[in-house]
Amino acid sequence: MFAVTIDQRGSRRDGDRVPDLLRALEERWPGIVADSTVARPSGCVRGFERTVGDEVQAVLEDAGLVVEIVSWVLRHGGWSVGIGAGRVDEPLPPNARAASGPAFVLAREAVEAAKSRQRVVPLAVRGAHHQAGLDAESVLTLVAATAARRSAAGWEAIDALEAAGPDVRQEDVAAAMGVSQQAVSQRLRTALYDESRTAARAAAHLLVSAQG
Repeated sequence: MFAVTIDQRGSRRDGDRVPDLLRALEERWPGIVADSTVARPSGCVRGFERTVGDEVQAVLEDAGLVVEIVSWVLRHGGWSVGIGAGRVDEPLPPNARAASGPAFVLAREAVEAAKSRQRVVPLAVRGAHHQAGLDAESVLTLVAATAARRSAAGWEAIDALEAAGPDVRQEDVAAAMGVSQQAVSQRLRTALYDESRTAARAAAHLLVSAQG
């Protein structure tokens, strides 16, 4: 299992942004928030909810979903993210806030480490398999750092491509954007889109191994 803890950065300066984060998560992944009125998405065991202060937490079992959510949160900025990979105490209570187990202890260690000002990306992973957790952290950090360097044009092409679905052709995306197919292809190459997707899959595999 994966306990994912997300803590707001600079809350004294910016005020409480947790409600905005929960709304945005629910819009992006309907059912991912604990009090959602729709069914949880596959891979979500307990939805995101506020735990203490300016922090939210969820329990997930799909490493790919963990990578998607963490990458999305880091892209939008303002949050420290900790991932704990390991066992959770069974039976799980109805919400993440009341749950316990090694994964939650690891997530706490991870989010505290993620707050270090020495980190280029405010992310940390701690796993029952220690080295696999650190390896997952390294790959996820590379993915997030690459994403942070993308231009607005690069993100426009990526967002349009992903919104259109897995079977869409670049020609169709280009037509919808009003640019040439070559322009879309160039934007994706410059953004290292294919390379980042490959790295994200590797990170997911490492997270699975980090569970021990």
